[in-house]
Amino acid sequence: MAFFRKLFRGNEGEADQTTPAEGASPENAPAAAPPSGNQPTDANPQAPAEAQGATVPDAAVWWDSSAASTDDAPPPSQSSAVEPSSETPTAPVSVLAVEQARQRLSSVAAQVAAATGPEPVSLSTEPIDATHQLEADQAPALSARQSAQGLAAMAARDIGRVREINQDSVFAMLTTLPREGSDLSVGLFIVADGMGGHQGGEVASRLAIRTVVHQVLSELVLPALDDNMSAALQPLMVSAVQAANQAIWDTAQAMGSDMGTTCTAALLVGHGLYIAHVGDSRAYLYEPGGLRQITSDHSTVGRLIQLGQLEPSEAREHPLRNQLYRTVGQQPQVMVDFIYQPLGMSSHLLLCSDGLWGMVEDPALAQALIRSPWPQDSCNELIALANLSGGEDNISAVVVSLPMAER
Repeated sequence: MAFFRKLFRGNEGEADQTTPAEGASPENAPAAAPPSGNQPTDANPQAPAEAQGATVPDAAVWWDSSAASTDDAPPPSQSSAVEPSSETPTAPVSVLAVEQARQRLSSVAAQVAAATGPEPVSLSTEPIDATHQLEADQAPALSARQSAQGLAAMAARDIGRVREINQDSVFAMLTTLPREGSDLSVGLFIVADGMGGHQGGEVASRLAIRTVVHQVLSELVLPALDDNMSAALQPLMVSAVQAANQAIWDTAQAMGSDMGTTCTAALLVGHGLYIAHVGDSRAYLYEPGGLRQITSDHSTVGRLIQLGQLEPSEAREHPLRNQLYRTVGQQPQVMVDFIYQPLGMSSHLLLCSDGLWGMVEDPALAQALIRSPWPQDSCNELIALANLSGGEDNISAVVVSLPMAER
């Protein structure tokens, strides 16, 4: 049966998100396997000297609902299923396999909605050297349990150096759905950056994650296997964020709070991304031509840039740079951007809050993505760079390595 695993981190309200749990060790650390394909690399990668010895970020919890061991699993297939279309309909799969997949995802959705699951697993008790690349015999156990399609993902967040509460939440999950001949790779990745006093933002971002995950996973199987996949998945993603908006709005009214959150949710199905987006958290793809932002910032400064009235280089110091005109949960209804993006030759997906992209320039983001084949190392380096630049806000990153060789 198809491999299944997922990551989830909400905000537990820890006093210091940068301190790993006692007793954790690198041997127990979840890490991703190197991606397939020929993405740009640096033959002698060198991270900024200041990034070495940076604090290990608070990383996502790893839950594993798969079989006890997949160390002897076959290597990733080099062939890929053809995307369904009217000319090439999806080959039939058994009703039992589809029902098992539906029950599996529904179980995950229920756990996330109820905020249940295993205790957090820290990545490491040692500082991460951002220039370090693990040798094959040093790879943590998880690398032997990558998805059959070669995908690898990691999510991490950090409180930064100024804030007292971490109001960011992140989620990352990889699984497969049954299709005749070749399972369909699926991933769900979310970043939510909460706002609102008295821990309101913390509540809002957690509620956004729980609601979107529950809505999407509960209804994903049939739309993902539909011959007209894009038409089926767009309303699923948009309605999930709208449901999160309603849940946060209702909670805020009951609490007398002005809480809200950004929400950037990316669903990977096969060779396409289906993104629902509100706010100024961002989604990027790294392509042969470099890093490309694929979402628009719903901020005053972002709008001025779109209108050509402000240069991107001026945005970082603009007095209205943190003013959002669209958020999740601060109005009874919300307009949700939907973006469909074929993966093409993209080698990495990055979702992040403004605590990362607001502190680190795009070229440095790109270098951190391609410097290491391990998403865990990329997350650590990205967060270290943001903290070295001041760490003025909470910092969140979800990094996904995409297997180009299979497209």
